[in-house]
Amino acid sequence: MGHLHTEIFTVLGVGIGHVSLGDTGVTALVSRDPQGMIGAVDVRGGGPGTRETDLLAPHNTVERVHAIVLAGGSAFGLAAADGAMGELEARGIGFEVFGDGVAGPRVPIVPAAVIFDLVVGDSAHRPRAEDGAAAVAAALDHTAPVATGSVGAGCGATAGVLRGGFGVASVEVGDSLVAAAVVANPMGSVIDPATGLLYGDPTQPAVELDTFNTLERPGPKLNTTIGVIATTASLRPAQLQRLAIAGHDGLARAVRPAHSPLDGDTLFAVSVPAGVGALEVGVDKLAPLTAAAADAVQAAIVDAVAHATGAYDIPAWCDIVTTDG
Repeated sequence: MGHLHTEIFTVLGVGIGHVSLGDTGVTALVSRDPQGMIGAVDVRGGGPGTRETDLLAPHNTVERVHAIVLAGGSAFGLAAADGAMGELEARGIGFEVFGDGVAGPRVPIVPAAVIFDLVVGDSAHRPRAEDGAAAVAAALDHTAPVATGSVGAGCGATAGVLRGGFGVASVEVGDSLVAAAVVANPMGSVIDPATGLLYGDPTQPAVELDTFNTLERPGPKLNTTIGVIATTASLRPAQLQRLAIAGHDGLARAVRPAHSPLDGDTLFAVSVPAGVGALEVGVDKLAPLTAAAADAVQAAIVDAVAHATGAYDIPAWCDIVTTDG
């Protein structure tokens, strides 16, 4: 278990809950406001595993989401979203089908994305509905700090020949905050093979190239980096989609190559404005927010990799990094 982030998503009004299952897991990001969060998504990888992404298109009707589930287990892991919906429904959280406070069913809106981690550990071990429910409960009920590294949906993640993981980072833009929570599981490398430095942060120590260059990638080349960008700025769905689009630039800086036909790179974006009646952001204010989204995703990938731990015969960055800086 790695770096602890206690303030970023508390400020954003988003709870994060992990269910760590050793070689796979689930991470749920849940709105602490029962009304949910304005949401959007951008999918860049050629092999995505997703749920409810069409619903988030700016021209469609439902704008708010109540939670976003990130999971391992490849397409099997999408079952975790079923449990997340059930847990939210049991708490009376969801889209009011009849509206205006009229009694009736509530349908929680829970988009989801999964990573391919079936080559790590037991390929038959995948997140189930009950794990999604537990992740939502952890997000809403637990006050413990949020860990990064080999936790939650990042348990079985790999980053090229190294261990990947779950990472978080944030950037302030004036009075607004932009944060990213990312499961780094790319097919591409996070390490520059010429220098041994992290693409996403060359100020960090280099890995030992003699060791790094002898490592082999486990299993087939099927991977995905997924995550959520959250901001306190009051953005419309189309503006949030622009944040998600820009966030992929940060992914491409930290991973090379990115967005391959065998990656399922998917980034959601949500707006959780501070205060009631927050003013919508104009285009002039949107530009620096998009730049911050890219920076936050880049830093979150570094956070994930730097705090991962070696396991399943796959070393972590910290296992092969030089000690002399």
